[in-house]
Amino acid sequence: MKAPSVYLHALGMINALGGDLDSIVPALAVGDARGMASVHTGIGDAFVGSVVTPLELAPSADLARYDCRNNRLLLAALAQIAPAVDAARERYGAHRIGVVLGTSTSGIEAAEAAFVYQAQAGALPSSFNYRQMEIGTAAPFAAAALGVKGPAYTISTACTSSAKAFASARRLLQLQLCDAVVVGGVDSLCELTVQGFASLESTSSARSNPMSRNRCGINVGEGAAVFLMSRDEAAVRLAGVGESSDAHHISSPDPQGVGGELALREALADAGIAPSSIGYVNLHATATRKNDEMEASLMSRVFPEGVATSGTKPLTGHQLGAAGATELGFVWLTLARQDVALPRHLWDGEADPALPALDLVETERFLPREAATQGGTRYAMSNSFAFGGSNVSLILAG
Repeated sequence: MKAPSVYLHALGMINALGGDLDSIVPALAVGDARGMASVHTGIGDAFVGSVVTPLELAPSADLARYDCRNNRLLLAALAQIAPAVDAARERYGAHRIGVVLGTSTSGIEAAEAAFVYQAQAGALPSSFNYRQMEIGTAAPFAAAALGVKGPAYTISTACTSSAKAFASARRLLQLQLCDAVVVGGVDSLCELTVQGFASLESTSSARSNPMSRNRCGINVGEGAAVFLMSRDEAAVRLAGVGESSDAHHISSPDPQGVGGELALREALADAGIAPSSIGYVNLHATATRKNDEMEASLMSRVFPEGVATSGTKPLTGHQLGAAGATELGFVWLTLARQDVALPRHLWDGEADPALPALDLVETERFLPREAATQGGTRYAMSNSFAFGGSNVSLILAG
């Protein structure tokens, strides 16, 4: 028996582009990311994507032990879908709503500040609680904040964390374990990630430059993106999921992208469509030498006739565990809203002659509207790749 379809109903988002969809959508259209800026670290300068929106929401008194920047980012995104979650809770009951989130930092920033305090004062601050930084905290915290009591767990697979969360959430729905799932990801800036990637010589001191001959590394970013997913029919459907693990190297991708290609082809097979049906692909596009080489290579094989593509990390920074959900959110917007253009590919325009040429979106373009007006289906894809060879491809239909 065919598994039931699942749909994405509501989106909440905060990142360097803005604090909600009303601010993010116009900034995304013109490539305006005011939160991208240079910062100084202990081992040199780095360009990062910071959330500049004031984080006024704080956990309630009974959840104060979870209070940290990471969870405040998560609350800001959750607040945007709270009405949809409330309606689902009233309809199905709190025990039938799950939470699956991806993160790679959790509240490490809170621990860093606590350790600085300890070095000066001789003891950890009374406000510090291990739950603020524990890697599995995000989903149980979100469940408590939303008042839902279904399965709640956090996935941490580096830069595919929140992309894999969609695969897990879909399984909960298709197995009838839940009637609705809050799904997405969150990550916050911290010294560990910024300096860690800098020590790997993977960061750029200027805005990242994906697919360029001059690319030289990533910009670490922060943010949160969350959806409400259910089996109830809606405008946008999660049509295909592909996952693979090539385990080529702990931090370097397989140069040929064999595992990544497997994930893309699995997603296409799961959706039951040919590559030619895809109207747009949001690339992982970290702007490191090896990732872009791998991704351009596999894209040229999967889409030999070409497809509109862009990498959005120059606009948000690489949000690590939140990247997959954020970039799927950009794809969702192009399907859910007729007035939202494809995300621009922001770079210097100097193609790398060593890479297969891609159809990069550099001017205002939209998903083909004819299919929608004629009762057809439009498809778009988002790809995520991570340390350790974790690969995820997601396809939305609308």
